[in-house]
Amino acid sequence: MDLVFKALADPTRRRLLDSLREEDGQTLGRLCSRLEMTRQSVTQHLEVLREANLISVVRRGRERWHYLNPVPIHELQQRWIAPFEQPRLGVLDAIRRQAEEPRMKPDFVYVTYIHATPERVWEALTDADLTGAYWGHSNVSDWRPGSPWEHRRVDGSEVADAGGVVLEVEPPRRLVMTFGEAGAPAKPDSSTVTFLVEPYHDIVRLTVTHVNLATDDDLAAVSLGWPAVMANLKSLLETGRVLPQAPWEVPATL
Repeated sequence: MDLVFKALADPTRRRLLDSLREEDGQTLGRLCSRLEMTRQSVTQHLEVLREANLISVVRRGRERWHYLNPVPIHELQQRWIAPFEQPRLGVLDAIRRQAEEPRMKPDFVYVTYIHATPERVWEALTDADLTGAYWGHSNVSDWRPGSPWEHRRVDGSEVADAGGVVLEVEPPRRLVMTFGEAGAPAKPDSSTVTFLVEPYHDIVRLTVTHVNLATDDDLAAVSLGWPAVMANLKSLLETGRVLPQAPWEVPATL
């Protein structure tokens, strides 16, 4: 197991395994051309993979052909994942795949541009104190995939008015979570929010996508709610202060 973990820890070796997964059975020259690496570097990485039994090597004439061996990966999955996490991970994967499936029209998408770094925007999305400042509720979680999150009041009551399950975490770029009642488990049809943070020079494009809204009333609510929350977030990051009035309290028609 130690050799397998050591082999998988290197991103270059993972790229080699991905290359063999896409096209099993490649010569050294073919692997070098696909990865734009020197023969010496590829040879060294392949030797580590061979020692870990992650690949097998077959000599044909003067050439060595390399093949993916999935057995050690399967053993890791059976030992570390299957007995404990398979049911829960199956649900999370189903939600992720459903969210990634092409749609004729996403339920709700909102885009804003913020003069800030991606790291600062990410902090604003995940820090309990900052969310409490611009949202009126603190978003509380350890922000790890599979963990719960809660949308808690800031009046000292610790009451959670909403929450869900964290699905994907890619700091400081992408955060995906279900959005509904606090403590509700993740399901394939759960209401799901995705935050996408994209840097461009000195600004950030923040895209909020909310899918699987149950009713037209829910769609109407988030269509007013998300722009209001994002406006307060933008004001806080760009000026150091939230807006003088809570934007979600502004009537739908003035």
